[in-house]
Amino acid sequence: MPRNQIPPRRWSKRRAAVIGLGAVSLSGCAGVLDPQGPVGANDRTILLDALAIMLAIVLPTIALALAVAWRYRASNSRARYLPEWAFSGRIEAIVWSIPALVVMFLSGVIWIGCHQLDPARPLSPRSLEVQVVSLDWKWLFIYPAQGVASVNQLVIPAGVPVHFQITSASVMNTFFVPQLGSMIYAMHGMVTPLNLQADRPGSYLGESTQFSGDGFSDMNFTVRSVTPAAFATWATATRGAGPALDLPAYLRLEQQSQRVAPFAYRQVQPGLFEAIVRGQTPPGPGPTPEAPSHSGREIALAAGR
Repeated sequence: MPRNQIPPRRWSKRRAAVIGLGAVSLSGCAGVLDPQGPVGANDRTILLDALAIMLAIVLPTIALALAVAWRYRASNSRARYLPEWAFSGRIEAIVWSIPALVVMFLSGVIWIGCHQLDPARPLSPRSLEVQVVSLDWKWLFIYPAQGVASVNQLVIPAGVPVHFQITSASVMNTFFVPQLGSMIYAMHGMVTPLNLQADRPGSYLGESTQFSGDGFSDMNFTVRSVTPAAFATWATATRGAGPALDLPAYLRLEQQSQRVAPFAYRQVQPGLFEAIVRGQTPPGPGPTPEAPSHSGREIALAAGR
């Protein structure tokens, strides 16, 4: 086999890697382009509007580049050769006015969108309160009104606005549900507000997009949107069984672990979220050599059974 010939097996692996990388990239875009709530729908509108505005300069530029290359090709004797030409006011006006208009339109779209989609702006006076804590490498969701909590699974009622209070017990992370919209940071010692809503029942991917260490790749959670009646049933069932989330249980949960299976707490110690934000909880134990998965009761949705 010649040295410059790539073996078929190696080529197939490279091609598979390229295709896989493209599929992963497109899957990330698919969530944003398939919104399931009002915030996500407005995010998609802004994205498409910005794309259309930018195409107004990209497409003519590509067309002109091809037209100039074709007209002034070597075989075209009718093209005028002007070696002394250096300036045209009309061309300068076009070259600078189009980008200026693009910047103005984009600025307007972004300005309006930033105010309409302010993460702290309530979607409704009546919202479900959820307190979110990012840990290494899992997510804790506390429902103060229901008195329960869950790990790596967020259960919300469809059609009901949700007001999140987000913090981090460790390093900085990002809270992002692509189909619901508005990626936002979770920071230690701070509370970041976020308002989202799922319009219909379904299951959606939630993730962290901020690299945070060894277990980052598995720091995902599932968002389960159910009917309001099913959510009330789930909350009642969760209060009837499972462990309680007090300070000792939180310190065990705070221990670094990876690929944690979803489970729930039937009771939450009052003021725990505020203590986490203020740093009043003592440091938990360090990571174990194997980083075992946390054990506990898996969440059972009454609507799905």
